Amino acid sequence: MMENSNDFKDKIVLDVGTGTGILAYFALKAGAKHVYAVELSDVADCARALFLSNGLQDRVTVLKGKMEMVELPQPVDIVISEPMGFFLVHERMLETYVNAGKKWRRPSDANFKMFPSIGTMHVVPFTDENIFQEQMSKVAFWQNSDFYGLNLNALTEKAMQNHFSQPIVGYFPVSMLLCDISKAATHEIDFSDVSNEALKEFTIPFHFCIEKTAILHGLGCWFTVSFNGSTSRVVLSTAPNAPGTHWYQCRLLLSKPIAVNTTQYVSGTLRFKANEKYSYDIVMEVGLEGTTIVSRNVIHLQDQMYHYLYPQSSEATMST
Repeated sequence: MMENSNDFKDKIVLDVGTGTGILAYFALKAGAKHVYAVELSDVADCARALFLSNGLQDRVTVLKGKMEMVELPQPVDIVISEPMGFFLVHERMLETYVNAGKKWRRPSDANFKMFPSIGTMHVVPFTDENIFQEQMSKVAFWQNSDFYGLNLNALTEKAMQNHFSQPIVGYFPVSMLLCDISKAATHEIDFSDVSNEALKEFTIPFHFCIEKTAILHGLGCWFTVSFNGSTSRVVLSTAPNAPGTHWYQCRLLLSKPIAVNTTQYVSGTLRFKANEKYSYDIVMEVGLEGTTIVSRNVIHLQDQMYHYLYPQSSEATMST
């Protein structure tokens, strides 16, 4: 925002999910005429107290309530928020952010902006025998046919489904990737233009040339968001070769890994469908081209397993 203060000067701004009001504050610092800061939780009272104690109460209106139910006294020039969940779409806050922009943008305003402006999901195949064996060891318990006289085998398949439906959230090194990070498959979401339907159900197709012989255990995932101002375009990256963030990265595991050789091709899809748990069910399908080998898995994005074995890559460099 500060690098694009000309976009904020004398403008009316909406902050969706303001929390304690930090983004609203920076919008004011960048020159906004007035900010409507919307927050559903009781933290709205904290934001109001902060603005009052800093003498900003005349330039900020804190509105406590659900964004979809709140009424603003006027349309706005800019919508700001921090709506990203891990792998961008978890928590489904993007829908609230996008709908607020559509509802409250000033009609026929060619200069209307949303910060962040565009989100991009990135996907690359990876290998990690350690995390695969860790999940398999949990399944192995249920393969016990004599647990104090009790045969547990009937729950082995269910255990396999449960443990491999978990996205693994945490950092992973670039060295795990089976092709160059620049060759990631991507899915771009323009927050000022995307439809509700396109957010609720979408597919990321992929096609990769494998660059090292290994066992393909699944897909490594992360996201970037860009802030496209009139003066500057700023990118926040959660990639494994970028500075660490609280979004980390995530890995989607196959319960049946695929052995791959250098120069072989793998292709497939990630099919996302929004669920009622404020997240997504993902059907992952990976096939080894030139063979009949296909591995399929269903991931429940809300059932994360947090895994902190690896630090953020020492290769990390600042985003530009």
